[in-house]
Amino acid sequence: MATATPENKDSFATSGNADDKQSKAFVNNNEKGGIKTMPFILVNEICEKLAMVGFSKNMVNYLTQQLHMPLTKAANTVTNFNGTSSLTPLLGAFIADSYAGKFWTITIATAIYLAGMIVLTLSAALPQLRPPPCAGDQVCQEANGSQTAVLYLSLLFAALGSGGIRPCVAAFGAEQFVEEDPTQPKKTWVFFNWYYFALGASILLASTVLVYIQDNVGWSWGLGIPTLAMALSIIVFLIGYPLYRNLDPAGSPYTRVLQVSVAAFRKRKIPLISDPKFLYVNEELDASISTDGLLHHTKQLKFLDNAAIVTEEDSLKSSEKPNFWILNTVHRVEELKSILRMLPIWAAGILFATSSAQQNTFSLQQANTMERHLTKSFVIPSASMSVFGMLSMLVTIVLYDRLLVRVARRITGLERGINFLQRMAIGFFIAIIATMVAGFVEVKRKHAASASGLIDSPESTIPISVFWLVPQYSLHGIAEAFMVIGHLEFFYNQAPESMRSTATALFWTSISVGDYTSTLLVTLVHKYSDWLPNRNLNEGKLEYFYWLLTLLQALNIVYYLICAKFYTFKPLSHKTEHVEGVELTTQV
Repeated sequence: MATATPENKDSFATSGNADDKQSKAFVNNNEKGGIKTMPFILVNEICEKLAMVGFSKNMVNYLTQQLHMPLTKAANTVTNFNGTSSLTPLLGAFIADSYAGKFWTITIATAIYLAGMIVLTLSAALPQLRPPPCAGDQVCQEANGSQTAVLYLSLLFAALGSGGIRPCVAAFGAEQFVEEDPTQPKKTWVFFNWYYFALGASILLASTVLVYIQDNVGWSWGLGIPTLAMALSIIVFLIGYPLYRNLDPAGSPYTRVLQVSVAAFRKRKIPLISDPKFLYVNEELDASISTDGLLHHTKQLKFLDNAAIVTEEDSLKSSEKPNFWILNTVHRVEELKSILRMLPIWAAGILFATSSAQQNTFSLQQANTMERHLTKSFVIPSASMSVFGMLSMLVTIVLYDRLLVRVARRITGLERGINFLQRMAIGFFIAIIATMVAGFVEVKRKHAASASGLIDSPESTIPISVFWLVPQYSLHGIAEAFMVIGHLEFFYNQAPESMRSTATALFWTSISVGDYTSTLLVTLVHKYSDWLPNRNLNEGKLEYFYWLLTLLQALNIVYYLICAKFYTFKPLSHKTEHVEGVELTTQV
């Protein structure tokens, strides 16, 4: 039964057999999941990262040395690929939340990714799929149209596969843990710490072993190994199926968002109701999308409340389901409000991603020009310099989880030590320092080149140790441990429960937009200045580009602090009941 008055609200639980079936289904699903599912779930994400990072970390070298692309074109190809791979999660999240569920979305997406890796490995192994090699001062022949098309086809498959894996694995893993109190999740924030730790470990492996194989053994082996790993990940993930806690898709969240928007627009001329208790509530109707609890009414974005105002034209009967294009429940209206409130925080992550993107492009090119010998025979691959970022990130995650949280908990009283907004702010600040330091290191590198008379010799090794790049990589790794994990946790925690894949996709789209912003900045700076030359980095002014990013990030953190100050956390009501020995979360 539904109503628009406070005296006659529905209860969350239905009666009779329907209630028994719902309780039994909850109990059966609740027996699954938990820590035992983690190896099967994380191995999928680890293999995806091995494949993605094993290529993207060294992609600039592959494109410039094997396909003979100009530097700025290669850098933009890398950031465009990374950006597209972070944009497609919107599509994957839609499919998972609306139709297929997370398990099957991950399975199919991994198969698509595997197809892309197979094509990419073949393009590296077959001589006819790349231009002939060149040496010395010989003019190199750039890859032709068909060779470039094969490359882009493989990257397209990889990007589509990432679209199904990235938004679902984190959300699917978090769903394996049943929280005693959904408003104060303890298990999920610990999961996100160790989820990202596993990602970091796989990135570390890709940045060292795989990159070394690519540079010293061959690209066919360097790409073939992660291809085999992707094939193995599908098998392992499927083996774990009987253990997983699978939640059925609750219908298209995009459709519900659109329905609330249309209903609010249709009723835009109706005066707002001063007392939110008279807005339309139907707890039974929202049961499938509110197992953690119903969302409370909030005072922000009041114009959307019109979608929950019952009018005579609605002709609402107790036994009828309303037309959601005209009338929506308060919970559905608050779902849209929650997403809209997250967008300013989402936007703050864009420039962080833009700054991080330089670690795979221009920082790598800096490393190519510097002294990289550890011994007379062993040379550090330039793409392996990112190992210092990964190591600092992994160490920071462990120290954060084992030390910082305990210290902060005594001060703040929060179970997690600091909340995710505070964690993100720390990451933003450290990233500013990292980019500023990168500019000063570039000044040092060019000074060494000038002192040695190597400014006009882009192929010569400058007598300055590549370890001068360690500070900027390490600082970026520390910043990532704070900002990226905090950002991911923010989206999962603050999103409506039925939109968690979509919210995780939003996390990746901020990285996507950041990569595209990098492409735009590089293109504009290259066109209107001499800061970023195509062939000889020594003749450019890369430090100015880094400092431009530093200035933009400083403005960004001011914007973020303002957004965080006025952010309203998701209002969720719940209480705990016991059904056959299992705790159920319901409306207070």
